[in-house]
Amino acid sequence: MPTERDKPGMQPILTGKSITKRFGGLTVLKNVNFEVKSLEILGLIGPNGAGKTTLFNTISGAFPPSSGRVFFDGKDITNLKPHQICRLGIARTFQIVRPFNNMSVLDNVLSSALFGRDGTTDIEKARERASHILDFIGFKRRDILAKDLTIQDKKKLELARALASNPKLILIDEIMSGLNYGEIKEAVNLLMRIRDELNVTIFWIEHVMKAIMNAADRVIVLNFGEVIAEGSPKEVANSQIVIDAYLGGEIVD
Repeated sequence: MPTERDKPGMQPILTGKSITKRFGGLTVLKNVNFEVKSLEILGLIGPNGAGKTTLFNTISGAFPPSSGRVFFDGKDITNLKPHQICRLGIARTFQIVRPFNNMSVLDNVLSSALFGRDGTTDIEKARERASHILDFIGFKRRDILAKDLTIQDKKKLELARALASNPKLILIDEIMSGLNYGEIKEAVNLLMRIRDELNVTIFWIEHVMKAIMNAADRVIVLNFGEVIAEGSPKEVANSQIVIDAYLGGEIVD
């Protein structure tokens, strides 16, 4: 049954127009166009080196595109700094988790609440939001140092820190890597709850194809820095050009 986010004509919350990124003589992204609709889960897949994380870096302000523009919620954010983009409502996670290792779980999340979209300087309000997000994630051990967490819990902490900034949209970079089957299933359910219960739009890079094909509303495929396919998970899975990009292997069972 179609949902609200499936209705035609819905305005995109994030748009990229002709995004190109060069590092010296190397072109990593070439004229990439995309739209992320409000409250959808949009998957971004492609072989290693396809330019997926580079695209997230250009969106989040880690470095500007060589050409092209990025628009979020009707505003041109192309040349804004990462903290400015975060304050507008875009959060992200990293493929290699980056917690403050010598800080507790709670303090890690609290720090994000202080520097997010709300921009609060009230420690108690930030602590309350951090506690709420940890409840939502299902994190019980809050006094443990981040460096002592398992890989699964570090992934959860990465998500919690992003959510504590109160985003409208979250960029998720390979949150399933290193997880076993049960942990992957749990993580997929969490992403669905983030979208459905917290009303956060999700743009998601992933190599665990079964996860992203089951959870995403749409999928974009990058290869050598260019979009080679876009559509529903079924359409993308059946695309010969996508299968060829994955060296002839099947991307779903």
